[in-house]
Amino acid sequence: MQTFDVVIAGGGMVGLAVACGLQGSKLRVAVLEKTEPQASLPSDAPGLRVSAINAASERFLQHLDVWSSILALNASAYHGMEVWDRDSFGHIAFDDEQQGLTHLGYIVENQAIHQALWQRASQLSDITLIAPAQLQQVGFGDNDVFITLQDGNMMSSRLLVAADGANSWLRHHADIPLTFWDYDHHALVANIRTEQPHGAVARQVFHGDGILAFLPLSDPHLCSIVWSVAPQEANRLQSMPDAVFNQQLSVAFDMRLGLCQVTGERHVYPLMARYARHFAAHRLALVGDAAHTIHPLAGQGVNLGFMDAAELVGEIKRLHQQGKDIGQHLYLRRYERRRKHSAAVMLAGMQGFQSLFAGTHPAKKLLRDIGLALTDNLPVMKQHFLRQAMGLNDLPYWLR
Repeated sequence: MQTFDVVIAGGGMVGLAVACGLQGSKLRVAVLEKTEPQASLPSDAPGLRVSAINAASERFLQHLDVWSSILALNASAYHGMEVWDRDSFGHIAFDDEQQGLTHLGYIVENQAIHQALWQRASQLSDITLIAPAQLQQVGFGDNDVFITLQDGNMMSSRLLVAADGANSWLRHHADIPLTFWDYDHHALVANIRTEQPHGAVARQVFHGDGILAFLPLSDPHLCSIVWSVAPQEANRLQSMPDAVFNQQLSVAFDMRLGLCQVTGERHVYPLMARYARHFAAHRLALVGDAAHTIHPLAGQGVNLGFMDAAELVGEIKRLHQQGKDIGQHLYLRRYERRRKHSAAVMLAGMQGFQSLFAGTHPAKKLLRDIGLALTDNLPVMKQHFLRQAMGLNDLPYWLR
């Protein structure tokens, strides 16, 4: 039987970030991943799943010594943000120069982030990557967690980290209740070539029945879109001919970048909010989508997960340095309190935004337009929103 200090179930972006963050702490770390990823070179055709990496996540990834590798894999800085309400005066814009910044964030393919983290983890002496590996049985003892894999291998650990995604097997196995609600929206994602250059500006438009975001990629005429609409409408948009889709997309985006042309496939996936009642238990900690999922309208999902990882890394290192048991729920509750609060604030904010911007009732439309216009003209409020978007209020103390 192999013995570890920390076993991480799930070798996605957040799970690997926890592993890389623990390097140098003299803890023996294992990462269990269902399939070993295949290294791939940057492609001319970007992947469909991208993330808007904010300043807080950038700082954490720099600390993990993977940021330079990510930048080499088609990461694209964006320098402005625009949000508006369709067919009205509501509008807000952010510009990095006005805020004294070099950039507001980066648009990065999820595959590039994962590849950089996997390569880094594979080079670190304290980390053992085990793939393919799938959990079959887990037993929580007083002093250890006992793990059996589907191939029959067994191991023990002082702490088990659930980084196994939104439908977490570990969360279910540990009987941790889940609060969830369906946004009654599906997200359509695609890559779009635009007639006019995007100018490295991230744009988002609200209309009564959905939200449409254009995220600028490294090609000045290429954007990744996330179009959040009712499920039937998402399926209709996915199945319609390219020419019809291009026309509807261009109109829905108010022709801001001229005519739009879809390149490649259109994928659709359902949107659901999830919030675990507990982010920690005896010898167990939840991170990323295993703990929470939110609406993609602010692009904060992966950033929230990276801050889970950063907070947990700081807490494990602190406990270990103080000679305390890193798997005791009593000690893990500090991590749980901080991250539950951040996730709850983000979930409530997303729910409030979605409720406010849903529908075309004239009174509600006037209210949200006045709100956007006021925020755009009040520097203090604008600065607060920008700090929130950049994640600077959510940084763990050790990263500040």
